[in-house]
Amino acid sequence: MKAIEITEYGAPEVLRLCERPDPVAGSGEVLLRVRASGINRPDVLQRKGHYPVPPGASDLPGLEVAGEVVGGDADAMARAGLELGDRVCALVQGGGYAELCVAPVEQCLRVPEGWSDVEAAGLPETFFTVWSNVFERGRLAAGETLLVQGGTSGIGVTAIQLGKAFGATVIATAGSDEKCAACVELGADHAINYRTQDFAEEAKRLTGGRGVDVILDMVAGSYVPRELGCLADDGRLVIIALQGGTRAEVDFASLMRRRLTLTGSTLRPRPVAFKAGIAQALRAKVWPLLAERRIKPVVHRVFSPAEVAEAHALMESNRHIGKLILAW
Repeated sequence: MKAIEITEYGAPEVLRLCERPDPVAGSGEVLLRVRASGINRPDVLQRKGHYPVPPGASDLPGLEVAGEVVGGDADAMARAGLELGDRVCALVQGGGYAELCVAPVEQCLRVPEGWSDVEAAGLPETFFTVWSNVFERGRLAAGETLLVQGGTSGIGVTAIQLGKAFGATVIATAGSDEKCAACVELGADHAINYRTQDFAEEAKRLTGGRGVDVILDMVAGSYVPRELGCLADDGRLVIIALQGGTRAEVDFASLMRRRLTLTGSTLRPRPVAFKAGIAQALRAKVWPLLAERRIKPVVHRVFSPAEVAEAHALMESNRHIGKLILAW
């Protein structure tokens, strides 16, 4: 099969189109003919040597795919109601940048009716991440306020739409007026240009001084004390990436007095059983919204495998709005 490998750690140019042996599906797995692969920030970190591959996972980058079931564990497929030829999208631990990929049966979700493989390839990584962190760890409820840092990222556009779909008021941050307008168009009630406004002060103002209930943060570092300061009492700060650094100074007295929750998670190393639980929740609560197109993936640009270095450069530039996709 054709695949994209990381030849050494470094700049986007270390990504190379190559040929690899076809993977073989094991117990509880399906083999997918990949039609499209999502590109995500963790792929960039892996390329740079900052995101270790879990034991047993493929060294090829790529954490989400969409395509056709062409083989696998027949018993596991039968239990899941899957057959050869079915179109699915899947969350994987690695190996997504390839023409063939194995995926746990329990991490596969059917492509919503009428959706393209390119659209479906942009679903798993962001939807699994947002559901797990905003709704399970962050416990966002209808009537609460969600602050989404980086509202035009793949995670951001998903969090905005899911927050609104489940009855929250959504505030998003972005780095330009154009991106703020895109956040509002996606459904955000308010958008804050963090380059020209203090997001913490603005979030407090927009909530009448009360503060927000849940923050989805991909920055960490110096953002953390400011975010804790703009949480409402009993608020929850959920950290899923560390673009601003790994350390911050926290006033724990305030955290205790106001009953705040500071938490975080990574998804890739979690076991299949954990991700299967997320898949079940998405299938029951989110996939019907996708079928009705009440929420949708936002695809900024589609690349060929030969253009993967350009795709990674665009990801690092932060000039995109939504998802970047490889089409095979």
